[in-house]
Amino acid sequence: MSEEDGIEVFRVESQELLEQIEQGLLDLEHKPGDAVLVASVFRALHTLKGSGAMFGMDDLADFVHHCETAFDRVRKGQAPATAALVTAVLNAMDFMRALAEQRKAPAEEGERLLAALHAAVGGAAAGAVEAGAVAAGAAQAAGTPAPVAGAARYRIRFGLASDVFVNGTRPLPMLDELRALGPCRVTAVTDNIPPLGALDPTACYLGWDVELRTEQPRDAIEDVFMFVRDDMTLKIDVIDDAVVAEPQTDAGAPPAAKAVAAEAADAKTVRSDATVRVPAVRLDELMDRVGELVIAQARLKQIAASSADLNLRSVAEEIEHLASELRDSMMSVRMVPVVQLFGRFRRLIHDLSAETGKEIALVTEGETTELDKTVIERLADPLVHLIRNAADHGLEPPAERLAAGKAARGTIILSARQTGAEVVISVCDDGRGVNRARVRAKAEENGLIAVGAPLSDPELLNLIFQPGFSTAATITNLSGRGVGMDVVKRTIEGLRGALELTSQPGDGSKVDLRIPLTLAIIDGLLVRVANARYVIPVSAVEECLELTPAQDLRSTGRSFLTIRDALVPFVRLRELFRTGTKPDLYQKIVVISTGTDRIGLVVDQILGDYQTVIKPLSTFHAQVGSFSGATILGDGSVALILDVAALTAQAAHHDSAPLRAAG
Repeated sequence: MSEEDGIEVFRVESQELLEQIEQGLLDLEHKPGDAVLVASVFRALHTLKGSGAMFGMDDLADFVHHCETAFDRVRKGQAPATAALVTAVLNAMDFMRALAEQRKAPAEEGERLLAALHAAVGGAAAGAVEAGAVAAGAAQAAGTPAPVAGAARYRIRFGLASDVFVNGTRPLPMLDELRALGPCRVTAVTDNIPPLGALDPTACYLGWDVELRTEQPRDAIEDVFMFVRDDMTLKIDVIDDAVVAEPQTDAGAPPAAKAVAAEAADAKTVRSDATVRVPAVRLDELMDRVGELVIAQARLKQIAASSADLNLRSVAEEIEHLASELRDSMMSVRMVPVVQLFGRFRRLIHDLSAETGKEIALVTEGETTELDKTVIERLADPLVHLIRNAADHGLEPPAERLAAGKAARGTIILSARQTGAEVVISVCDDGRGVNRARVRAKAEENGLIAVGAPLSDPELLNLIFQPGFSTAATITNLSGRGVGMDVVKRTIEGLRGALELTSQPGDGSKVDLRIPLTLAIIDGLLVRVANARYVIPVSAVEECLELTPAQDLRSTGRSFLTIRDALVPFVRLRELFRTGTKPDLYQKIVVISTGTDRIGLVVDQILGDYQTVIKPLSTFHAQVGSFSGATILGDGSVALILDVAALTAQAAHHDSAPLRAAG
């Protein structure tokens, strides 16, 4: 592994550690006396400090050291986990991220953050602890082990890969980290050093034998080697796990000390990491190859169907089965739980509560629901806008909520659930709801609608998603500039999804985002309209019906069909696309739905199911609006994929503007 690869690995690991620290701090806000949370934050800070030092990021290691020391005091019961301390470390998170990513971080900003940290934990006492740590280190350097309460003794024997120096890894910072855990004696193992003539000056031949006395758990020792664990030998033995401190009953022990003892009792458990990190770009490339394989398999299937060779048909069926399994496996590799997305917004809610002066609680549901990693990445910004909008416009100040008979604390619910091949992500608040009169007045003022124009409730609410639209009376850090909600709409439509806003005055608002599980491969229904073929996503198909000539004549001019006592509007694609051809004798209706809306699409023929690899449209074709992409059929021709959400919205708004047919 090159030095650049090592730095990249550190960046990924550091982001995970920073996320773990942030989540632990946010939990501590609600459970300030939870010793397990305190220990978790301390260990993550300690690991981040040690990893930064190992990769030569001394600025990061020095900065994190102060935060680690503060939590060490809390862990030992010497200071409480106050709200001020939690806020001080949370405010320092962005500075840590900048240092971990090797971005420019002003030194004066770091000094300001550390001053706030020391004030929160007790500046003088913190300085005393720092001085004590320095004195202990000096005593150790002089050969006098500093006493460690509640400690166990370990023997650590390790050897590194021969090319460790070439890869940029330095053993000395690892030994320094071990010394930081407690008094230790280090002995170099020289058995593997070859004769001078055979010695490679760039190779590492040394090993180390370390006797360490520490009150830290075994995990803390293993964390020292976390970045080289796969390319080294490591053996950790407990020499003496007797506690050397004075006996103390559980009743007299501080909660943090009990947590440390619990960690030490579980120290003998060896962790195993069964995951493999793969760059996202490689997954994207592999997905492209799988897509091309699916297209080639479809062509083989078509050739085999027209052939009398039974062996060819058998091979085609086997390849179809394998391609399907490979596709499903590839899809599962790309799927990640939305908890990775939802977890980011806890910090956002914390900051919004401070900015708005409102008490806000975030409730998350359906965190195990999975989505394609690409979709997850593109959903972050829209959800930020929706949550900020709910906090600023939706939730009332505490006094107003109490006057309305509500709890002083407002609630924002972020939920996810899977329905077929879609995932529905909802942002719901229990605020004041949308003020329809204000929305109408603002829309008329901006010229979006004519004065007094009749609008249905959904049409009125959807005005909020128009570019530049805002009902805020003043411009603030959160809203008022008319940007944000239109970005949400464009992004969701770019994901081939749809959004729906519902609101009850006085009872809050809810935005539902309907997102396809994946953007790469879908199961489609292949249909023919005139001489062209189109694909309809199977996830949107409810049923298929036959439209007889008599029914076709009866429905002329009204475009409605009665299906089980329900009126369903339908669109004749032949007319919509201006094919200029006569319909087949027995046309078919494909009933599709998005949420609560249902429409029928009249086609000439249903050709069957088709596994569709989605290809993006050109800039010109993307402006048409009724297509979400294209796919290559088995015979090499192109079929357009119908945009179900756009067609449904078009039917709902009685928009019959014709489009040019493809093919």
